Amino acid sequence: MIQGTYYKEWSRMLGRDMEFKVYGHAGTPVLALPARGGRFYDWENNGMPDAIAPLLNEGKVQLFCVDSIDAESLLAGDTAPRRRAEMQEKYFNYLTSELAPRILTLNGAKKDTLLWAVGVDTGAYQAVNCRLRRPKVFAGAIGLSGLYDVRRFLGNAADDLVLRNAPLAYLAEDVLVDKKLLAKAEENALLLCAGQGSYEGDALVDTQAMADALTDCGLPVHLEVWGSDVSHDWYWWGKELNLFAARVFG
Repeated sequence: MIQGTYYKEWSRMLGRDMEFKVYGHAGTPVLALPARGGRFYDWENNGMPDAIAPLLNEGKVQLFCVDSIDAESLLAGDTAPRRRAEMQEKYFNYLTSELAPRILTLNGAKKDTLLWAVGVDTGAYQAVNCRLRRPKVFAGAIGLSGLYDVRRFLGNAADDLVLRNAPLAYLAEDVLVDKKLLAKAEENALLLCAGQGSYEGDALVDTQAMADALTDCGLPVHLEVWGSDVSHDWYWWGKELNLFAARVFG
C-alpha cells in the first residue's frame, strides 16, 4: 500500500484547521477531491493512490488528497441557499488561493508550474470548477462520475454566487471564465467519465451535459461513457483513474 504524509494546517479562508494527505515525492501536483460529504482519507481507504502506484513511485505524480466542507455547503439543505453558496465560494477560494500555493511549495515546484485536479462524484464538480475558473492555476481536470448541475445543491443560478459555482450555467455567460485561454488547451485538459450502471444515472446525465456545454463553447473536452456494468463506486473510479492518469502523466 502506498504510504502518505499527513498534514493539518490552519486555513485563514475557512477559519479552521484543514487536513490533507500527500502521496508520492515528486511529479505533477494533483489535487484530489472526495465524493459528497467525504474526507481526505477516503482516497486512501478506497485504494486510489494504489491505483496509480507506478506513477507515484516513479515521481511522475504527487497526489494531494483533501477534505470537503460539503456539510456546510452543498449538503447543508437546512440553511439558506445564499449561505450554502457563500460556503462553497469560500471552499473554492481555499482550494485555489490558499491550498494551491501550499501544494506547489510542498511539491518543490518550479516557477509557473500548474496543478491538476481530479475528483469523484461532487469532487469531480469541484475539480472541473477549479480548472474552468482558474486556468492560470490548474492545467486540467479529471472528473469521474461527476455531479455538475449544482441546482440540486445550491438552488437557482440567478444568485450571483451560485452562478459563479455552477459550470453548466456560467459557461453560457461571456464574462465569468476566460474562454480564450481555456480554448487553447488540448482535448485531454478536461477528461470526463461516467458509467451506465448502478447509481450512475444522475452522473451520466450531468457528465454528458457538462461535455455538451464545453463543446458548445468551443472548449476542449474528452468524454468517455463506460458500460452498463460500471457503477457509482470507488472500484470503478480506481480503474478509471488508472487509465486517465497514465494517459495524462505517464
